[in-house]
Parts: sequence; structure tokens; C-alpha cells
Amino acid sequence: MPIVVNIDVMLARRKMSAGELAEKVGITPANLSILKNNKAKAIRFSTLEALCRALDCKPADLLDYTDD
Repeated sequence: MPIVVNIDVMLARRKMSAGELAEKVGITPANLSILKNNKAKAIRFSTLEALCRALDCKPADLLDYTDD
């Protein structure tokens, strides 16, 4: 899939654990793992907004496009 989710990068920059992020965002650790491992087929804007708020970033910091 050409859309890459860079949650791991932002977690490292913020020195935050995945469990802490899942709690702040209000999603299960399993669903966060699906996003982190680029297994998700879609993401709700409300979830993207919550991720950006928790990580103090913009959507472009989390999502990247790569040409296959």
C-alpha cells in the first residue's frame, strides 16, 4: 500500500509508549498496532485528529505516500 503510517517515528520523538498513546487517543492497543504496522485499510478523521492532538503533530507527520 502506498500510504505509510509513521506512528513509530512520532512515538520515538515524543518518548511515548504505544500503550500511553492508545490510552490518550482512546483506542485499543490492538487497533493502534494495526495502524503502526501499516495493516489498516482506513482511518477515521476523528482518530487521526486524536493522534495528532496526543502527539502534537500534523497529519503529514503521521502519513506518508510512497510510489510503489
